[in-house]
Amino acid sequence: MDVTTLIKRYVGVETTSSVSIDVFDRDTIDAVYRRVIGVLKGHLNIELGVLQALSYCFYEVLDNVLIHAEKHLGTIITYNDEKRHELRIVVADDGIGVHQSLKANELYRFITEEESLHAVIKDKVTDGQGLGFGLYATYLLIKNTASSFEIRSGNHCLKMNGDEIEVVECEYWQGTIVYMQLRTDVDIDPNAVVEYRTDVEDEYDIMFNDNNPSELW
Repeated sequence: MDVTTLIKRYVGVETTSSVSIDVFDRDTIDAVYRRVIGVLKGHLNIELGVLQALSYCFYEVLDNVLIHAEKHLGTIITYNDEKRHELRIVVADDGIGVHQSLKANELYRFITEEESLHAVIKDKVTDGQGLGFGLYATYLLIKNTASSFEIRSGNHCLKMNGDEIEVVECEYWQGTIVYMQLRTDVDIDPNAVVEYRTDVEDEYDIMFNDNNPSELW
């Protein structure tokens, strides 16, 4: 995986000195997740509600790599631009991609690649492994913060900017890239991002304020 190209494309900087790069697998996902969110917690420019909602969505996106991509490894790139009040996160893998994953579900057997990208940000759309809520919650996070979002897989790319969503043809990527360009200065209700199905404020406090070793989501 060409991490340098991903950094230039999504982060927009030439040097990696200000960029955090992590690789995770099933054995390290929890530790890497806690480390990344723990570092972000130290940035005062990130509103607490945004961080609480992100803490839920971020883990779901990481878990998607290990569950749906049929790969053992994923890569995370994070960059916090304090001056612009903007957090950029890339989660990438070189697995089977969104289209092939979703086709494993008989309901989506004949879905096209373009249609599959539109589908995965909807509620309860899944390949049969999982609830189909992680990318939908991420979509709600982007919508609630008036931010930008991209899912690149195969020859297509879903682009979301505020309320505008389109799927376009793009340069081929073997696997899936999830990219968030997240505004960090927005005051939001984090539980609205998960449609009040769980209390992300309380779960965030348990994991990151009380140093509780309990299991993640």
